[in-house]
Amino acid sequence: MSNYHGDHSTRSSGPERREPMYDEKVPVLIVGGALTGLSSAVFLGAQGVPCVVVERHPDLLIHPRLRGINPRTVELFRQVGLESAIEAASYVSDEQFAWAAIRAETLADEKYAGLDEEEGDASDFASASPSSFGAIDQDKLEILLRNRARALGADVRFSTEMMSFEQDGAGVIAVLRDRRTGVERTLRADFLIAADGWNSSIRHQLGVEVEGPGVLYHTITAMVESDLTPALRGRRVDIAYLQRPLPYTVLMSHDEVGRRWIFATGYDPGRESLDDYTTERVAGMVRAAAGLPEVEVRLRSQIPGTDLTVLGFSIGAQVARRYRVGRVFLAGDAARINPPTGGLGGNAGIQDAHNLAWKLAAVLHGQAGPALLDTYHEERHPVGLFTMQQALARFGSRMGAGAEVPLVDMGAVAMGYRYRSSAVLGASEDTSPLLPQELLGQPGTRAPHVKISADNQEISTIDLYGEHFVLLAGEEGAAWISAAERVAKRLGIPLGTYRFGVDMKGDEVRDAHNIGTDGALLIRPDGFVAWRTEVAAEDPEAELEQALTRLLCRATGVQQGAA
Repeated sequence: MSNYHGDHSTRSSGPERREPMYDEKVPVLIVGGALTGLSSAVFLGAQGVPCVVVERHPDLLIHPRLRGINPRTVELFRQVGLESAIEAASYVSDEQFAWAAIRAETLADEKYAGLDEEEGDASDFASASPSSFGAIDQDKLEILLRNRARALGADVRFSTEMMSFEQDGAGVIAVLRDRRTGVERTLRADFLIAADGWNSSIRHQLGVEVEGPGVLYHTITAMVESDLTPALRGRRVDIAYLQRPLPYTVLMSHDEVGRRWIFATGYDPGRESLDDYTTERVAGMVRAAAGLPEVEVRLRSQIPGTDLTVLGFSIGAQVARRYRVGRVFLAGDAARINPPTGGLGGNAGIQDAHNLAWKLAAVLHGQAGPALLDTYHEERHPVGLFTMQQALARFGSRMGAGAEVPLVDMGAVAMGYRYRSSAVLGASEDTSPLLPQELLGQPGTRAPHVKISADNQEISTIDLYGEHFVLLAGEEGAAWISAAERVAKRLGIPLGTYRFGVDMKGDEVRDAHNIGTDGALLIRPDGFVAWRTEVAAEDPEAELEQALTRLLCRATGVQQGAA
């Protein structure tokens, strides 16, 4: 691993070649300090990788945007100690909470049209995951992530933008500007994560094209304080898709009593600017959407310390054709944007960050070969395409335009996607998503959840993953356990080992993994099954060493240098 301390200004000793000068050095630079960027910092910090996060805005937005995270995403934050904080910051106390979504002309309509897009869902999240839906607004979640990232050693800098960057075979040189002082500094990083949004300047500079419909429309949003309870007439509405003042207008509840709302409607930036949306104009649009022409409306600031009350967003559907270019990785909206329906985009961005973090850590710690980083695109790009299609289908369903793509069960979308790459051995050619209850330890799938007794406490098998590879073996698999310990020591990698019936008590655990008494599975740090066998091996040590060498893209059994 590189040395990240000492003199920051370096140059080669040879007279003909000079290394670029820089003011500071860090393993990973993250551009973008919102949901994906902060999640990346948390997951890297949990893996012991220092990073710098730069965000051009002076603070976090207080706009809620994403209004919840699915159980799979909560599992990822459970690994880094955030699940209880997410539960404490939840806007509901009922674990059985379900969105009340409607379509209407205005919020005051006598009758609403309901949405039935998930009536056919067959997923049982309660039995498939130790975690439940995280009913938390994105602004609250980002505060938790920022604090956790800093606690894990991340350097998070607001009012800081990246002015330019260059990359070579050894790293990335970025020029950072403090927007408050105008001071510029040069930073050297081994890798760069672009989490700078849907119109990513980094993606544009890299020349990465996108596929998909692209921008569908532009929207203005405002945070509104207004008593709309007369329009509700006692009915519960969490989100309303309305036709007034314009089609595709949205009112989303931001409290439980109907007095705080998020208002959004379309606009054409080619014909008008955000400045044209004055407080008075937006207040009138809210009244039209609510069907209450006389109601009082007040707009709130969306960034602390500013008077910014109206923001513009682009709603679209596109996926970058490449998620990696050299030492730069696209994540979150920089890699893919979805319509906001279903909250699929935010969850996918967090899962991008989780997939990438352990791979960067393995390479930086000298445990894996550089080719492991290619599997980020191989795994997340197909998931990005699938997620975009499902978000579009839900968008069509909710807006009343119909869905051209069949809706897939939400549980399969959230946790049933499959990976095929060199970081998975024996993955099926069939990559169609599985229902959570169909996840039985197949290579390339998220490892199943089973309640077990381990270390004298009841936990989930999900709790065994997150830091390093884990080997699970059947009751008669003692040879797998001892072989794994020797192989891990020889390869210089951390590896956890557990045996059904011995280290893991519980009648259901072996059946859930479907390996029999003699089999074994290797689970990656991100909780995905990397390799499995259902039978004993003549030479388990050789078989495991070969599997781990291939999974970590190591040319030999010796330690790798950082890419």
